[in-house]
Amino acid sequence: MAKNSALDLIRRPDRLTLGIELPFDNDWSPAGEARRLAAGRARGVPDLSAQTELIRKADDLDFAAIWMRDVPVFDAVNMGDAGSVYDVFTLLGYFAGVTRQIALGTAAVVLPIRHPLLTAKAAASVDVLSGGRLILGVASGDRPVEYPLLGLDFEARGKAFREAVAYLRAAWQPGGLPVNGKRAPGLDLLPRPTQPTIPMVVAGQASQDDKWLAAHMDGRFVYPGSVEKMAAQAARWREATFAQGSFISAFHLDLLTDVDAPAVPIRFGARVGRKALIAHLEALASVGVDHIAINLRQSGRPPAEIIEELASDVMPALVGNPKARAA
Repeated sequence: MAKNSALDLIRRPDRLTLGIELPFDNDWSPAGEARRLAAGRARGVPDLSAQTELIRKADDLDFAAIWMRDVPVFDAVNMGDAGSVYDVFTLLGYFAGVTRQIALGTAAVVLPIRHPLLTAKAAASVDVLSGGRLILGVASGDRPVEYPLLGLDFEARGKAFREAVAYLRAAWQPGGLPVNGKRAPGLDLLPRPTQPTIPMVVAGQASQDDKWLAAHMDGRFVYPGSVEKMAAQAARWREATFAQGSFISAFHLDLLTDVDAPAVPIRFGARVGRKALIAHLEALASVGVDHIAINLRQSGRPPAEIIEELASDVMPALVGNPKARAA
């Protein structure tokens, strides 16, 4: 991990950090479903009416990052999920202007469906506009419908992903843009990123083996799982990267008002009271998880109320917790 990296905002030696995964709503709760029906929104299209206000609040409350996905097409039949609706780089640029300190992360940009030169320029632009706060989560995509719409071969996405990563790394450095495998002096990408290089975090496997990912990625963003599963994944990642790579996951949270309520599993997370949540996050920290992106879509309580409680009563409890680190 390079010095002065946006990963420093989410990877801290004395604690596990928390972020927010977009969309920033609780549409998958009974109250959210009632609002959707009243508004006439299609299932899978989020309520974004309070998103800017909530993101400013998360920034003010010292959350470490916000995370957004790259969903160019709303596939209502097969996926039923519109993501954050807006183009990911347009949204990143907007968030760069309405926040001050929070990391801006993608989970993840689907590299093979975008020309790498335009991805490199868009990412560099966001990095400069945000003062060096971009973490570029990248993936090869898991929605086959997007590829034929763009005239691209879904089965070739692994090779295209590797080529895009190599292009981005080269394009962000001086010396000319890559042309037919060589640098072309006099053809430069502007603006140059604020960070020495924009950190890339892989979401999923990206059609690559673990050895390649360890050599070319600055972090991993994995699906939520048990503490035991996360421990094994984090240990393999630490070993492969000599403890230099960041390890990130998500957690779908329905935080109950009863602080003593035990955890009841829900899809990708839990319905849980504050004390059991803190214990779970401490366990994740102890096995080497650096950062958790909290998803509030299943929350029965308003998102603003939840992030205030997380900031006032949960995040302070995580300071000083042990982090598993290879020597």
